[in-house]
Amino acid sequence: MTYFQCDYASGAHPKIIKNLVATNEVNTLGYGNDRYCKSAAQKIKKACDTPNANVHFLVGGTQTNSTVIYSILRPHQGVISADSGHIAVHETGAIEAKGHKVLTLPSVDGKITAKQISDCFDMHKNDPVRFHTVQPGMVYISFPTETGTLYTKKELEELSQICKDLNLPLFVDGARLGYGLMSKECDITLQDLAKLCDIFYIGGTKCGALFGEAVVITNDTLKKDFKYIMKQCGALLAKGRMLGVQFDTLFTDNLYFEICKSAVDYAVRIKKAFEEKGVNALANSQTNQQFFALSDEYLEILSKKYLFEVYGKTKDNLNYIRVCTSWASKKEDVDELIKDIKSL
Repeated sequence: MTYFQCDYASGAHPKIIKNLVATNEVNTLGYGNDRYCKSAAQKIKKACDTPNANVHFLVGGTQTNSTVIYSILRPHQGVISADSGHIAVHETGAIEAKGHKVLTLPSVDGKITAKQISDCFDMHKNDPVRFHTVQPGMVYISFPTETGTLYTKKELEELSQICKDLNLPLFVDGARLGYGLMSKECDITLQDLAKLCDIFYIGGTKCGALFGEAVVITNDTLKKDFKYIMKQCGALLAKGRMLGVQFDTLFTDNLYFEICKSAVDYAVRIKKAFEEKGVNALANSQTNQQFFALSDEYLEILSKKYLFEVYGKTKDNLNYIRVCTSWASKKEDVDELIKDIKSL
């Protein structure tokens, strides 16, 4: 069985495994104070062109989202998100469990607009009984979105500006950041992203690491006491060097970006093969996640050899599936899938 179900089905890039083994018996300080975390942080700051940023390493995406949001919001505030956002749909109420409401906005292609944020803010501000409702305190977006789509540079600039105007910190979930940045449709660089948001993270779990996310804080007002909050939230790993070694490896010789590019290229090829067969794509994804409406017959045939994520039925009673490539996807497996799609 060949997995195209998700981008975290494999372990880690061989270079990471090699470096973890090579450093296994080296004694270091704990909690991110080791030489590997410091080296990785410097490489990330250089790649982002943000020498004054703070970089922290956490274990997973949900842990990162809940810790970051908890660190920013006051008790009476909530976080604005697309209704399809990961924190609103796929994190089991992790944000609400820490006492903060997710304020969802209708999304198109997984994205929200500057005007929506402005309208949401004004609606609360102008409400005569606003003290009875949750105050918008920050904005959350993901890049890429849950449906694999991308904000353009213009859209991100507009979001950034309205957030600055309204004093709402802009947080970007980058669990799949590498796949977004390496898409041919992307007109945003890592440096652009770092300048246009207040805090974001570089995903490792889905992009070549065993586990781990690197939080980059560029807004000085959000830096204070973040490590205290990490500890309180159970997000400060004693063996922090395990994260440092991984990100130090990923940000050496452009590895992070190279391995993410191949995944996107493979996904685009698979999408083209399905479309040529007359299978409709369900999202305008430009990244490593592709979504299709597949007949029972086609799904039954392909499922004999391939594992996809099946979300349920569409309105037309077709199967809503996700085909997901990753840094570990092999060309021969992609070629075989495309061959089988063509023979349907």
